[in-house]
Amino acid sequence: MTATVESPTHPAYGRLRSVTATASVLLADNPGPMTLGGTNTWVLRGPRSDEMVVVDPGPDDDEHIAKIAGLGRIALVLISHRHGDHTDAIDKLVERTGAPVRSAGSGFLRGLSAELADGEVIDAAGLRITALATPGHTADSFSFVLEDAVLTADTVLGRGTTVIDTEDGSLARYLESLHRLRGLGQRTVLPGHGPDLANLEAVASGYLAHREQRLEQVRSALRALGDDATARQVVEHVYVDVDEELWGVAEWSVQAQLNYLRRD
Repeated sequence: MTATVESPTHPAYGRLRSVTATASVLLADNPGPMTLGGTNTWVLRGPRSDEMVVVDPGPDDDEHIAKIAGLGRIALVLISHRHGDHTDAIDKLVERTGAPVRSAGSGFLRGLSAELADGEVIDAAGLRITALATPGHTADSFSFVLEDAVLTADTVLGRGTTVIDTEDGSLARYLESLHRLRGLGQRTVLPGHGPDLANLEAVASGYLAHREQRLEQVRSALRALGDDATARQVVEHVYVDVDEELWGVAEWSVQAQLNYLRRD
């Protein structure tokens, strides 16, 4: 992934933009190689509700937190996964609003009311939201399914590819999650970073094809370099189309691919 200027269709920092009939996005001002233009904080609201659901309050940024709190009464905060660019705002937001927090149980202390369960349906702010476990990027990753859209967090991004976390990520589980998301059909993709996309089924299919292409490249590299090749050696052999500044991050993905191939 590389940080570049977002397209004109993506919101400016601190400006709420409506994306679907029930979902709007507030972009946090934390751009970088791992966050693209910044973290997307999603605000969900039913057509006749005076409350909202906030998905991923984002980094510990006082201005961003104040803007979230100023949007209205928060019925619930949902957390997609444990990474700080999605979760560091939780404590201050809960202090300001008293909103309950739901996550997969990653150790968030303030406001955590109950752990998310795969497949549960959450009724809040005039919406029915299905919590869908989509591990792989991290072990605790969840997506949130609306009638016409899916909030995919870091499992499917608005552009670029997803890194498999070195601590608890798994390429095998990630591929399973992509198949699961693809099965949801042609819904709008509301990602954790980058612009929204029109067709989840097509995007997930593209992700799966890309992963298979990379796996075949790694298989080819192992044939050339030997089965005991290191992740760095494979990166230098395969990732010639990626800026060398990102090779360190690419090693994470290659190590996940090696673990996957060697396990099989």
